[in-house]
Amino acid sequence: MTNEEKLYRGTLLKYLKRPGLMYTVELRPPSSGLGQMDAMTSWIDLNHSIRVLTGHDTFVFFTDDAIGLAEEENLVHISSNLGTDVSASKIVPILTCNHTLEHSLMYVDRLKAQGFEALTVLGGDSLPDTPRCFPHAFMLRKRIRSRYPDLALGGWMNPHREVSQQVGYLSDDDFCADYYLTQIVSHHSLDRVEAFLEECARQGVEMPGIFGVFYYWGDNPKTLETLNQFFPVPISELKREFATGVRPEEILAKTILGLKSLGIEKVYLSNLGKRQVSRRFHETMLAIEDLQREGD
Repeated sequence: MTNEEKLYRGTLLKYLKRPGLMYTVELRPPSSGLGQMDAMTSWIDLNHSIRVLTGHDTFVFFTDDAIGLAEEENLVHISSNLGTDVSASKIVPILTCNHTLEHSLMYVDRLKAQGFEALTVLGGDSLPDTPRCFPHAFMLRKRIRSRYPDLALGGWMNPHREVSQQVGYLSDDDFCADYYLTQIVSHHSLDRVEAFLEECARQGVEMPGIFGVFYYWGDNPKTLETLNQFFPVPISELKREFATGVRPEEILAKTILGLKSLGIEKVYLSNLGKRQVSRRFHETMLAIEDLQREGD
């Protein structure tokens, strides 16, 4: 495989290599174990959201048991409920190491057979009594790469951790990825993001990254504390912002503009829900425009 072919493993990488803003959305399959009516409602709402987003040229990342909660397998949901009229090139499933190796490789075989062009492979949250095929995600990516060299693979970075070590992983050939997603960041942690970018420049890392931003629905203390178990949540700062009457879309817009001020143009929006996702997405874009006008 030539260097040019490595750079363009499918549609996602072509978009990531282009200059300019790129908004993607992370969605979650329905929770497993729902009753028939609840499951059907979740399917309808989620499928509508995916169709609208992909119809507007927005990529959708589809999670695998996010934040420790059991979800339907994302491939099963897609193949059973979306049909063939939604382009697989605009949907990027996520696979964690929280499965047996046999299951993981069969999953990738099915993914390729269904026409998907990219797969994000993460370690996943450690869960009790859950089999883990490898202790680190790069090991699974290497197995997948040897099986399907043309499949675009994504990894994971965390700017909240020691940046020289994190960026060092990206510099290592064993990382075995074409792009990476980051842990959730906010406009209250731009110093960590800036340090991460500076280290990337110092080590000469040019791999495209997609930075995670989060839609906080409110300032419920219990919810924020629960989320804080999975990623750093600026709880005090969020409470102050919500107390002034700021809408969730405005808080999300502040984070996106904060990242843009650092030169980051590729982001994924997380926690938009399952119903009316496109509306929240659209209102966030409007909030960005409003904040930009206020800043002019």
